[in-house]
Amino acid sequence: MSQEKVLIFDTTLRDGEQSAGAGLTVTEKLEIANQLNLLGVDIIEAGFAASSEGDFDAVKKISNSLSGTTKVASLARCNKEDIKKAGEALEKAKNPRIHVFISSSDVQIWHQLRKNPEEVLDMAVSSVEFAKQYCDDVEFSPMDATRTDKEYLYKILNAVIAAGATTVNVPDTVGFAVPSEFGNLIKSITRNVDNIADAIISVHCHNDLGNASANSIAAVQNGARQIEGCINGLGERAGNASLEEVIMNIETRKQFLGVATNIDTKQIYRTSKMVSDIFGFQVQANKAIVGANAFRHASGIHQDGVIKNRDTFEIMDPKSIGWTNNSLVMGKLSGRAGLKSKLEELGFKLSKEELDSAFKSFKDLADRKKIITDADLENLMSTQRRINNNDKDSYKLEEMHISSGTTNIPSATIILSTPDGKKIKENSTGTGPVDAVYKAINKIVSSPSTLTEFKIDSVTKGIDAIGDVTVRVEKNKQGYLGRGADTDIIIASAKAYINALNRMISMQQHDQNNN
Repeated sequence: MSQEKVLIFDTTLRDGEQSAGAGLTVTEKLEIANQLNLLGVDIIEAGFAASSEGDFDAVKKISNSLSGTTKVASLARCNKEDIKKAGEALEKAKNPRIHVFISSSDVQIWHQLRKNPEEVLDMAVSSVEFAKQYCDDVEFSPMDATRTDKEYLYKILNAVIAAGATTVNVPDTVGFAVPSEFGNLIKSITRNVDNIADAIISVHCHNDLGNASANSIAAVQNGARQIEGCINGLGERAGNASLEEVIMNIETRKQFLGVATNIDTKQIYRTSKMVSDIFGFQVQANKAIVGANAFRHASGIHQDGVIKNRDTFEIMDPKSIGWTNNSLVMGKLSGRAGLKSKLEELGFKLSKEELDSAFKSFKDLADRKKIITDADLENLMSTQRRINNNDKDSYKLEEMHISSGTTNIPSATIILSTPDGKKIKENSTGTGPVDAVYKAINKIVSSPSTLTEFKIDSVTKGIDAIGDVTVRVEKNKQGYLGRGADTDIIIASAKAYINALNRMISMQQHDQNNN
């Protein structure tokens, strides 16, 4: 007997980007969208087209490029200008959706919107009707639904479905609900909204109390057939439901829940790694499904059980989510064909030009490390992506020399190639070698900003491990992420800072060109 499908609505590129400190380029959003397409999500909320030119461009480019049956959605407030912008951005989408929303709880209606409930109801209905002029697929969300008077919630959902809404989303906007309560709310909607059979019930749960994934599953048990969330649980404040958790709950407990998804679960691990790398937010080690410790066993009892039979302490096969075993695989004698084969095994399909570039970087790394692991290769590909995504008009590190010790003042000499092809040399001193490097870079890159975050992680174990550096710089209250990796952490630090400055300059130029 076939199982009912639960649609997966990914909002990593919209709500996920609202995570404090996040900020993506259009190119990065397009790359994530393509991976989400491979993952098999049913709907990608590509952005909030009316919020900025960057979001409009992202929705438009993703709409134009995405193949297959995946729908592309744009968020819009319940006003005609927002909806018009969404419609224009989705004009060439094969499967467009406009997602309109308006506050429905008394506290938000009276204090945020400063309107009355009947005005809000009229706005909701007229907005759905207006959105239907741009596409047939319209989703409606009553924001803060879990704190909304139930009778009013039933009334507004009935009205928007009558107006043509094909999906009605029930958001737990502030993460207020607990699973039994939220499940009962969904059940009450199925019983009290007369025309609910004409629309799909969706849920969008926030994680303020840590209940987002559990609330989503409770909703499925009570009739919801679309789940909204983000990869790695990104999003406003404490984030949204982690899609990988929801998906694997459904996959692992398929018989109990009686539903399935269209997801290719073997793409989960790579999707999580890509989102973590591009956003610059490291996944905590004990994170369910995709954390570094998710399939590790420290207890002797657990280790003994797993050795005898994995089912004793593992309810999921790591391979089912595309988990790599981090085995020691490559070295300096490995050839181009071996690298190509291993990268394909890890999920990377490269053109000839991309393989040539990756092989050169691999050989450089192999000269410094005796053995290269899967994690090293994944990091190498992340670095290649940053190189490929950089505009040719960007600053690049050519040479760097530092002097530091217990008895002398740290100093750095830097040579950067500039966007116009020149090479500029500067030197500086600082409180430490990284400070000296950054001050020298600032003399060349004349774009004042504030360094707000500096973090070093080790990609693998050992004295020759690659250091992965994440930095954030801020200008005009906007943050910009930079990443850099190298076996030398000072070089990695320089690469990360240059990457952040290049992104800052590029994104600011994009905004200026569109104003």
